[in-house]
Amino acid sequence: YDYSSQAAAMQAATTKCDGACTAVAMKRACAALAVDMKNPCGSFGYAVAPRISSALNSSMKNCYEFGGKDCVIRTWACDAKG
Repeated sequence: YDYSSQAAAMQAATTKCDGACTAVAMKRACAALAVDMKNPCGSFGYAVAPRISSALNSSMKNCYEFGGKDCVIRTWACDAKG
């Protein structure tokens, strides 16, 4: 987060990836990731929204919609610079 451009952020994210990864871009927004704690390598959900509350709620909803049974927020971030 807080990179000067989307390309720089995506480059930084993909260089830290080891395996099959998904990078999510955000600009003047928040992103959240929820995972199923009963199976952390299974169901997950993520979301990007203008407000942190919306990103958190949507990521949890997506986790349950994809089969999660005990979803929790694993991480979140907000882009301050945009």
